[in-house]
Amino acid sequence: MPADRKYNEYDNFAFHPYNVLLVLLLMGLTALFLAMTASFLYTRVQAGLPPLKIPAIFLLNTLLLVASSGALAWAKRSYLADHTLDYQRALGLTILLSLLFLVLQGLGWKQLLSQNVHFLKDNSASYLYLISGLHFAHVVAGLPFLVAFLQTARIRMVDPVSVLVYFSDPAKRLKLRLLTLYWHFLDGLWIYLVLFFWFNSLWRA
Repeated sequence: MPADRKYNEYDNFAFHPYNVLLVLLLMGLTALFLAMTASFLYTRVQAGLPPLKIPAIFLLNTLLLVASSGALAWAKRSYLADHTLDYQRALGLTILLSLLFLVLQGLGWKQLLSQNVHFLKDNSASYLYLISGLHFAHVVAGLPFLVAFLQTARIRMVDPVSVLVYFSDPAKRLKLRLLTLYWHFLDGLWIYLVLFFWFNSLWRA
């Protein structure tokens, strides 16, 4: 490390407790969803279950979640560049797209129910509802943090001095980075789940 570069615990991914907690959380979620999708495959093979077609709205939801992830990346870039209005707009857009994702997810479940695909009808349906529901819950869990970031920005960004203090806060920068990583993870996880269930709908056990 160069002599003129001071150690900053907020920029070091290995040692700050928030970083460690996020890594442990993402590792746990990865293990959980991999185990559940593997269990789904095992159950299908063992029971000879027919393919289960996912609603087309799940594919649209993928685009919404990718867009929300992109909007949060825009918010992070705006924060680092000290662009106050773009930062707030990007956070607001992320929240809006995330809420649309949740609404369409509910409509997707409603479509499944209208097709007589019920939670207790067979194991395939149970897995689909459970896995997509867990992902839904983790998106909901991230929303309060997004709202808190937006509210704090609107309250504190009222004059040049407060804007300077806000953008120079290393703790705020760290938390935004962690939230962005979490959101990108949920995005990648949803893409994996949609592709997983789509390929399974093409394969007959």
